[in-house]
Amino acid sequence: MVRGIRGIRVGTVKHDDAPALPTAADFPALWPVPTRWADNDHYGHVNNVTYYSYFDTAVNGWLIATTGTDIRDLPAIGVVAETSCKYVSELTFPDRLQVGLSVEKLGTRSIVYALAIFRENDDTLELAALGRFVHVYVDAKTRRPVPIPAEIQSAATLLVAPDAV
Repeated sequence: MVRGIRGIRVGTVKHDDAPALPTAADFPALWPVPTRWADNDHYGHVNNVTYYSYFDTAVNGWLIATTGTDIRDLPAIGVVAETSCKYVSELTFPDRLQVGLSVEKLGTRSIVYALAIFRENDDTLELAALGRFVHVYVDAKTRRPVPIPAEIQSAATLLVAPDAV
């Protein structure tokens, strides 16, 4: 069982006691990510591994925009140590997407993100997937764990959910 945004659990739950799914309003930030023609697989929908690319693009794009820094040039980089995704509804090209970003846990060397992918549908955002993404910060050269860079720590604070642990 994975703890999700605002106490919502992502994982195995019984349908009769399942909590309400999050909406875009539950996330402190939304980041646009387009689908691409190549995202569709042989079955005519976005392939499951592509959802992880959407998460990665949204987190890193948001960090670059918010810090005003090319995070690839920092002495410490965030490497993905863990991911998960719960698929809620099918996506397909040319869907327009918004990825909801929230920080579930902000440590000294790692950040746990609670994420969601929403499909734009006229004036509404429809939930398509829930995700979890863990960045562990390491020295760019030695790859040994180090504290989160100050500019990343400051930006991530803006995404901390009110009830985050």
